[in-house]
Amino acid sequence: MAVAKDAALMHHPIEVIGIGADGWDGLSEHTRAVLHAADVVFGSARQLSTLPIAAYRLRRWPSPLLPALRSSIEEFDGRWVCVLASGDPMFHGIGVSLAREFGASRLHVIPAASSLSLACARLGWAVHATTTVNIVNAAVTTISPALFDRAHVLVLSRDEHTPAHVVELLRRSGFGGSSVTVLEQLGGPAERLVTGTADKWSHPVGDALNVVAIECVSDPTYQRLTRVPGLPDSAYSGDGQLTKSEVRSLTLSALAPAPGEHLWDVGGGSGSIAIEWMRTDPSCRATVFESIVGRREQIESNASALGVPALRVLGPAPDEFGGDPPDAVFIGGGLTQDGMVDACWEQLGRGGRLTANAVTAESEALLLDCVSRFGGTLRKFQIYRGEPLGTFTSWRPQLPVAQWSAVKS
Repeated sequence: MAVAKDAALMHHPIEVIGIGADGWDGLSEHTRAVLHAADVVFGSARQLSTLPIAAYRLRRWPSPLLPALRSSIEEFDGRWVCVLASGDPMFHGIGVSLAREFGASRLHVIPAASSLSLACARLGWAVHATTTVNIVNAAVTTISPALFDRAHVLVLSRDEHTPAHVVELLRRSGFGGSSVTVLEQLGGPAERLVTGTADKWSHPVGDALNVVAIECVSDPTYQRLTRVPGLPDSAYSGDGQLTKSEVRSLTLSALAPAPGEHLWDVGGGSGSIAIEWMRTDPSCRATVFESIVGRREQIESNASALGVPALRVLGPAPDEFGGDPPDAVFIGGGLTQDGMVDACWEQLGRGGRLTANAVTAESEALLLDCVSRFGGTLRKFQIYRGEPLGTFTSWRPQLPVAQWSAVKS
């Protein structure tokens, strides 16, 4: 099938073509014709090696890719450009980066089957009920929030060593009984599946092109950590500067995280509010501001251990304010610092939320002033915990917490 090239094609959209592990053999006649007609084809060395196309028209991506993505494409303005992507370009693929950089209208995407679709087809899993975690450029602990009993989780691997890292994480997280399947070269002639349980895994290192499928089985003797805010206090390490579990739940409820939103956590302590904000959804982001170096280190440690290593940790507020603006701000420390509330309020756009907790009389008085200036609501919590008293149980009160929440109009 021929594809004509004329003056009209000088403004042809960027062709983004999904290609599987079967390479050229798996492409349709139309897709092959597009590649033959293109002036330049971008891709990885593995992808380009499968094409029967003259070498002078092929371009390997530079490393690192993203900083050079726009300039690489713009070098060929006015010519017909094709970009190869593994599987479905819009499934954790380069198509997403291209759409963000150039806009969807500049692209014409021809998807192939994604690794998720192929893996679910091999395993008999429902695609819509399978959670995907991409750790190509992330720490393996990013998987942690997705782990719960009977969950189906697909991990997009960085390299041939990823399966071993995943297995080790499962073992130390109380999911050693989980079934693990490594699917290599999916859709290609060298496709291979290796299966076992995490606690008995002894398979050698395999192919670099793989995904890891997990059928989660939890050990009931391990601490249960879900996405619901209010993790046990014992899940955190540090110097004890921690918003306690019950108040943490109420605070996250007031902040009302939604997918894709960004939280600023001022006076982070152990980082618990920001960490549990991010755990509610993989697309939630957070930045913590903490003036004490030791606490910044403990925040980073807690974030990694609890599956949100992408948490951004900066120095003191408001000195470090800037960059991506917040959808919500929580003030857990530094409330009485001169100008802190005003500085935080100024950073919010219309509809932005601000929540502040107070445990001292001075900070509580400040909240009354905040209501008069900015509006919003006040609440006060008194939590009691049952603790042993001899052979009996007594109710031991925690520090009462006053909370102010407001939405910027």
